Amino acid sequence: MWRTSLQIRVIGLIFVASAVVMFILGMTLISVVTSRLVDSKLDIATSEIDRARATVEQQIDATGTSTTLQVRINSARASLTQRSTQASEVAAVYEPVIVVEGQDGSVTTSPEGYRIPERLRRFVGEGQVSYQFATIDRADGSTYNALVIGTPTDTDIPNLQVYLVLSMEAEESTLALVRGLLSAAGVVVVVLLVGIAWLATQQVTAPVRSAARIAQRLAAGHLRERMVVDGEDEMARLALSFNDMAEKLSSQIHQLEEYGDLQRQFTSDVSHELRTPLTTVRMAADLIAADPDSLAPHTRRASELMVRELDRFEELLGDLLEISRHDAGVADLSETRIDLGSCVRNSWQAVEHLAKELDVEIRFDTPDEPVYMIGDSRRIERVLRNLLANAIDHSEGNPVVIEMAAAEDAVAITVTDHGVGLRQGQEELVFNRFWRADASRKRHSGGTGLGLAIAREDVELHGGQLEAAGSLGVGSQFRLTLPREPGVIYLSSPLDLEAPTT
Repeated sequence: MWRTSLQIRVIGLIFVASAVVMFILGMTLISVVTSRLVDSKLDIATSEIDRARATVEQQIDATGTSTTLQVRINSARASLTQRSTQASEVAAVYEPVIVVEGQDGSVTTSPEGYRIPERLRRFVGEGQVSYQFATIDRADGSTYNALVIGTPTDTDIPNLQVYLVLSMEAEESTLALVRGLLSAAGVVVVVLLVGIAWLATQQVTAPVRSAARIAQRLAAGHLRERMVVDGEDEMARLALSFNDMAEKLSSQIHQLEEYGDLQRQFTSDVSHELRTPLTTVRMAADLIAADPDSLAPHTRRASELMVRELDRFEELLGDLLEISRHDAGVADLSETRIDLGSCVRNSWQAVEHLAKELDVEIRFDTPDEPVYMIGDSRRIERVLRNLLANAIDHSEGNPVVIEMAAAEDAVAITVTDHGVGLRQGQEELVFNRFWRADASRKRHSGGTGLGLAIAREDVELHGGQLEAAGSLGVGSQFRLTLPREPGVIYLSSPLDLEAPTT
């Protein structure tokens, strides 16, 4: 469908393009929202860390040095927690953590056992207010993402650091909501764009499909088919132009059909009308030629020429009548079970005198056993006589090879000569009526120029094929392929069609 449907390709491209655009737009919006949320969280963390540092320093100074370190930092954290609880706007926003690194590398924290990322503690230990996004473990074993910001302090406890752990769960929920909304909006937009594209392309492709369908019906012979003209836009003008073209084509086809009918009728009428005068002339010529000794030499020569040309005239008239039968569709087959080898032998006997006259050797490569088929022996023998006569006439004295083979569904005969051959493109022209490759060349077998045209008609009447191949100056080959029974479809010919090479 992608190759055969313009509408599918357009809709597919729009779908892909809109999906990519919505994906890029969504990623950009999510990036902007994420940046805004993080910046807001950092602003809160920065403002709160300064207050937390001041509160811790004040509380540490208020406690005496007589108490233990853990008690002092717990007291400072409790004061910080109390201050956070009183500030309702930041309640439950962060969790305070106090860390003291000892000279021996030990770490004391409040609450006890709370783990602050080592890298962050190192930066804070260098006297910098630093932050880091980290995964924090809860007491129940679960984890959550948080922003951890820390600051050094100025107290009598060395290396005391204050940290605020701000949960990012609310921001993550906001981002999840934004992603869901953008995804839903993206799906809706893509679906709408695809629907709009389908409606838009339908306005264009529907007339095109209609034109293609009507063109196929016109080609099938339905000459009255026309497109529907709706509106005055480009599609309407296309329909008008198409209908005008169809009208002119129909008119031309009708004229050609009438001309062809007249031509066929003329050929048939002339052929039949010539029968009677030709018969009369033939009787007179036979009467004159019956007693050649009583004729003067020049009269005898004229009588011989007249008889010879009358033979040629009768052959031409017979071919014209046969062509007119094929054109009129009244040619039929006298189907019988025949031996194709017998047809080859009978055809060879009819042209044997011509081969002897031109000293052309005929070589046969045929099966010894009979090759039976259902067909019209008269028509098949006429085809073979024509092929043999042409091969002998154009062989330039070289041998002519006749090969026959059979398969389960078809039989084939090839006639190959090594004479003048055929130019490229003449393989189909040889079957045209009255066509000759060289009009000035002398034909020893006579011929009317209709033999191969009638031969192809006879073969097609059986449901077979008559084909030609050749090389100029090397020779030519004609292949006759016939089904075992007329009209039965065969898969391939038992013999290959190959132009002679040597």
